[in-house]
Amino acid sequence: MIEKKIQSENEVRAILAGWLPQGKTEAHITEYLDELSFLAETAGAIEVKRFYQKLDHPDSRTFLGKGKLEEIRKYISSNAIDLVIFDDELSGSQLLNIEDVLKCKIIDRSDLILDIFASRAKTAQAKVQVELAQYQYILPRLKGMWKHLERQGGGIGSRGPGETEIETDRRIVKDKISLLRKRLLEIDKQSQTQRKERGEFIRVSLVGYTNVGKSTLMQIISKSEAFAENKLFATVDTTTRKVVFERTPFLLSDTVGFIRKLPHHLVESFKSTLDEVREADILLHVVDISHPQYEDQIAVVKNTLHELKADDKPTLLVFNKMDLYEKNTFDEWLDDEVKQDLMGQLKKHWNNETQHNTVFVSATEKQNIEGLRTSILDKVREMYGIRYPYKTSFYE
Repeated sequence: MIEKKIQSENEVRAILAGWLPQGKTEAHITEYLDELSFLAETAGAIEVKRFYQKLDHPDSRTFLGKGKLEEIRKYISSNAIDLVIFDDELSGSQLLNIEDVLKCKIIDRSDLILDIFASRAKTAQAKVQVELAQYQYILPRLKGMWKHLERQGGGIGSRGPGETEIETDRRIVKDKISLLRKRLLEIDKQSQTQRKERGEFIRVSLVGYTNVGKSTLMQIISKSEAFAENKLFATVDTTTRKVVFERTPFLLSDTVGFIRKLPHHLVESFKSTLDEVREADILLHVVDISHPQYEDQIAVVKNTLHELKADDKPTLLVFNKMDLYEKNTFDEWLDDEVKQDLMGQLKKHWNNETQHNTVFVSATEKQNIEGLRTSILDKVREMYGIRYPYKTSFYE
């Protein structure tokens, strides 16, 4: 539990908290909390310390055990801590009970992700989607939030929350959810019309875990100025560009990145944005091969695609950040022949797994970009032959 140096007095000082289930190792909880730390940093907070506890299952009242909460409380009381972030979704009663013990602001992973999405959303559609997800998150937690406001004294809710006030707010939130859903349906109809107006082009969508380099690849493939940043969920709004390879045009879309434990309400509300994925003819599944758990991230993306009913599409697995993979995997003294042999085994494994639908690149170092272009072109031309056979001779 290493404490981290605070870089600015204005930064929000946060404690991270999680639980380690049976069957999982210390490496797992380290990975989970590392990702939570990156999420916190993206939202503008900085990790000061992390706590976790091995449990068969979370405590139904306080998530973590009393002893661990007391340990956290003591640390908070002797340090300037602004926030405690839990790595799992908490119920309204758990939030209330934990705050009663820690006397500190508490949020969970879902609330943190929703906050990041709210700050990143730019289009009207994305803003409505995030707002809808936020209200869906709030609805089952209203009672706990009311009690929290009651303790503050003054301001909103100072009249004292009775059952009538809670029910009134619950009705207001439900009405707001209904209104946002209607607004989203209207925006969806406009988006569907726009997609229909794109003509008979093969559609290719970039998908993948968040922060794997999709937006950077979007820039390279489409030669556009798509926004790319080394933060989680740098892309929330869908970006679509027309691309032409050797007289063969297609539409390329970059969509929001997936992540482990993505809030269910967020997935639900963003399904309209992810129509680009569902309606795509080809998926480019981008993977950060330099990440220690990249295979787990592949599984998360596949599960999300399955939930979206988009897991049956022709897919090219694009292993990105090969430069970092080699740097992290091979020692400097390792013989070049041994390196080549190990790389050959890695590529052979994934080619066998995907029936040779795999390409290895480095977007930042421009490694094997030509190979990626060739692989995409082959798939696009093959798909034109299936969807629009009368155009095939023109594009070849």
